[in-house]
Amino acid sequence: MSDGLYTQLLDLACGAFLLAAVIVLWLRELAAIVRVFALQGIALAAIAVLLGVHEERWDLIGVGIGVGLLRAGALPYLMRRALTALAADRVRGEEVRETQPLVNVAASLLTAALLTLLAYAVARPLTALNPTPATRALPVGLAVVLIGFFVLVTRRRALAQVVGFLLLDNGITATAFLATSGVPLIVELGVSFDVLLAVLVLQVLTTRMREAFGTTDIDDLRELHD
Repeated sequence: MSDGLYTQLLDLACGAFLLAAVIVLWLRELAAIVRVFALQGIALAAIAVLLGVHEERWDLIGVGIGVGLLRAGALPYLMRRALTALAADRVRGEEVRETQPLVNVAASLLTAALLTLLAYAVARPLTALNPTPATRALPVGLAVVLIGFFVLVTRRRALAQVVGFLLLDNGITATAFLATSGVPLIVELGVSFDVLLAVLVLQVLTTRMREAFGTTDIDDLRELHD
């Protein structure tokens, strides 16, 4: 693969990766959010595979394929199962939609733009140390970390907050790939299994919350506590 083609494909994958995080802020239907998250998993896998092909590292290609199977396959499948359980509850049908986030769409998109600019400003000294195509894309990973944290603290549905947590984790993974040209296979496997276990636990808790209280709205549950 030529350097020019590699740079173009890497920029395309990073652009899709960041765009998916921004679209999550724009969407309200949880099913659509899960589909966008799956597409982001594909973009993350493409970043790792491109780095592996460029550096002729089969271990990194294998990590990229594994990341794709987990982030674009297993995790979205678990979230779709949780959504199916919520949709089956006809009385609380609004549970499958983020109706009242703490920040509206316009303000969320503006915040995403500001967070992206902040990520580029913070990453500039790091990029200057070794200005390769991968390190120049490093701000994308940092921006997704910040956007994921923003989703986590501004969404009210438990499942939407799970997506925010996973966006944050995707951003950390992308930053590790771009900054260090990949992480050891055993490290990525350990982190991936931890994330999978966390999502399984969160899925069970979300189901239990709906069965016990009839809602997964965090504000409603806080009122019950009060």
